[in-house]
Amino acid sequence: MGKRVFLFVLDSFGIGNAPDAEAFGDAGTNTILACSKSQYFDLPNMKKLGLFNIDGVDCGEKESAPVGAFARLTEKSAGKDTTIGHWEIAGLVSESPLPTYPQGFPEEVLDEFRKRTGRGVLCNLPYSGTQVIADYGDEHVKTGDLIVYTSADSVFQIAAHEDVVPLEQLYEYCHIAREILQGRHGVGRVIARPFVGTSGNYTRTPHRHDYSLLPPAPTMLDRLRDAGKTVIAVGKIHDIFAGVGMDEFVFTENNADGIEKTLGYMDKDFEGLCFINLVDYDMLYGHRRDVDGYAKALTYFDQKLPEIFGKLGPDDLLMMTADHGCDPSYTKTTDHTRERVPYIVFGKNAPAGNYGTRDTFADIAATVLKYFDVQQGENGTALF
Repeated sequence: MGKRVFLFVLDSFGIGNAPDAEAFGDAGTNTILACSKSQYFDLPNMKKLGLFNIDGVDCGEKESAPVGAFARLTEKSAGKDTTIGHWEIAGLVSESPLPTYPQGFPEEVLDEFRKRTGRGVLCNLPYSGTQVIADYGDEHVKTGDLIVYTSADSVFQIAAHEDVVPLEQLYEYCHIAREILQGRHGVGRVIARPFVGTSGNYTRTPHRHDYSLLPPAPTMLDRLRDAGKTVIAVGKIHDIFAGVGMDEFVFTENNADGIEKTLGYMDKDFEGLCFINLVDYDMLYGHRRDVDGYAKALTYFDQKLPEIFGKLGPDDLLMMTADHGCDPSYTKTTDHTRERVPYIVFGKNAPAGNYGTRDTFADIAATVLKYFDVQQGENGTALF
């Protein structure tokens, strides 16, 4: 069996506000600190790896002799959304932010969308994903009009009841929106948000799909594939990179499903990268400002780490990081928070220790590519 890297993105697991957090309206945010105040927060395995020894982490008990290599990463890109965060993890720094629509989308976009889908549009405002179906679900079910909404992130979201708009049709509407939203209206993601239920009891389903912009340049994924390595995507990684740069992908229902699917890949013989996104931290707990739920989800992952450790081969590396923050205790907004993120590496070939505070998420791509002896991009510096 050749070298393998299993890279987990604990979606939104920030470890304290970035130096420019105030410019993003996020001064004082700290996802890990908020979660640490929950009675359900218990991360003994990540503690051993060095999580609480990372620069600036002011919660938890420090490990006297951490077994992992660890660092604090600062986002260089001009944004705090999923797409930009993952692109930077993969080696691309975005100098300009993706467009956002705090007043809703312009009519030039919606007119074309209505024409091509044959359906009307409801809402067209920044909205909570659970509240929007509560407020507009009945009218959608009655008329068949699509619930279109956004957030502080660069997203165009389409909510529809699965009995009113079948999933495949909703996904086709997202493809149409993705074709329309290019150039100056090129949002980071178009997101399908299906839901079910009856009036007063609508709930979102796990059949969400994201449709991202094409990465503007080759990423870590492309470089690995060009070098003959295998790239496997688990969870919404496929959607974030628009399906580019991967040999195989699988969608997931939730964090537990993503971990189990990854454990399955750990039993397979390949050389390359398995890139995993665990989205529940962000989608179910961060945005919904559920501190205890977030803490429980982190604890569950920590409890699965011994099983993951047990499947690592002699030349495998386990990596853990995040793409932004989403402080569940921050009540000013329900959006992502501009935070630094952890980067932890574990394996026999990862020299343990503190690698300090770094100035870009792209150090992850640089570390992965160097480990596989693949030419690195222009951004990032390998840890070792």
